[in-house]
Amino acid sequence: MVLEILKERRSIRKYQDKPVEKEKIDKLLQAALLSPSSVDSQPWRFIVIEEKEELQELARSKTGGSSFLADAALAIVVCADPDASDVWVEDASIAAFSIQLTAQSLGLGSCWIQIRNRRHDEETKSEDFVRDYLNIPDYIRVDSIISLGYPGEEKDFYTKDDADFAKVYQGKYGEKFN
Repeated sequence: MVLEILKERRSIRKYQDKPVEKEKIDKLLQAALLSPSSVDSQPWRFIVIEEKEELQELARSKTGGSSFLADAALAIVVCADPDASDVWVEDASIAAFSIQLTAQSLGLGSCWIQIRNRRHDEETKSEDFVRDYLNIPDYIRVDSIISLGYPGEEKDFYTKDDADFAKVYQGKYGEKFN
């Protein structure tokens, strides 16, 4: 069943003008909060954004690749406390992808918006822009934003042929997988 969800999940950048129900938002957050983390440190923090004005402002968080957020029904900002885990990036990323898989299973579309190590403009990092706008404390890092909503576009599903097994090795790097 998870493999089917992975085949169907695509990055959705166009959304219907339809709100996401509270029950579905709760399930998205439960999936994130139940995600695995290093030594169960659970360093993540999540900010749910539903207001159109806030979504439009966050759509400006990067020089490119975030404008579609303005039309999403919902965003979840994925943050973490680096003092809670030395692998906070990985922990936050796992939680973010848990949100995306759950969204797909609920009939929602999603798209990852990378914030960490990106630029808002020449003077400001995307992370600082988001942190300032959402009043996030300085010690909390912003990893990504997941845009969510009912898909306003259709994309072909992945097939088994899309899985590039040439990137898989047997025993040692470079030895063909059988």
